[in-house]
Amino acid sequence: MKSIAVIPARYASTRFPGKPLALLGGKPVIQHVYERAQKARQIDEVCIATDDERILEAAARFGGKAVLTDASHLSGTDRCAEVALQYPEGSLIVNIQGDEPFIDPAQIDLVVAPLMGNDPADISTLVVRLRDAEALHNPNVVKAVKSATGQALYFSRSPIPYLRGVPAEQWMEQGVFFKHLGIYGFQRSVLLEVAQLPPGHYEQMESLEQLRWLEAGYRIHIGTTRTETVGIDTPEDLEAAERLWNESN
Repeated sequence: MKSIAVIPARYASTRFPGKPLALLGGKPVIQHVYERAQKARQIDEVCIATDDERILEAAARFGGKAVLTDASHLSGTDRCAEVALQYPEGSLIVNIQGDEPFIDPAQIDLVVAPLMGNDPADISTLVVRLRDAEALHNPNVVKAVKSATGQALYFSRSPIPYLRGVPAEQWMEQGVFFKHLGIYGFQRSVLLEVAQLPPGHYEQMESLEQLRWLEAGYRIHIGTTRTETVGIDTPEDLEAAERLWNESN
């Protein structure tokens, strides 16, 4: 059983063009992600999936493996599926966001574990407990609820679960909420299947791709991490990441 970590990396970005090649601590953001993925114990191979020659060339300069994928893909999942077709030996595929240079290798291992064993999950992902009331009510922060056995019940941009009879300003004091982190592990066959699914009803309502998979009946295992991720979506995020990098090095 071989595990392949795929890092989708687009050059074009409305809020931050060229983000994967932006320098953090003197190295491209995508290089940080690649090197951390290599440190995960459950990952056998790492590959960058990009639509731009500049990212391909940057990967070659730092010794990373990268492939050029179709520029028309609408999601990182589709880009990962194309790479999976090129790696028939990869039975497990992990989709790691290319804009999270501080991702903990242990988090990647947490995603891989449920895909193995006697009763493996179809798909796996992670959540971290929400501690910020503003984030709870921010539609850009995706929330998740799971069963007692770790199976995903729903994902939403709204605060879930809803605390009936409790004023919204008291929700953080009286409830437990989880933020979804954008890392996914797939059985190879499942990845190729979900990449062919039409958009789902709930997906179109919430603009959340993972709801397509739930609606289609796939089992998504949710693991819990205590480590918050630091994503880079804007130049301002990069400045904050640079400060964090300087503090930790």
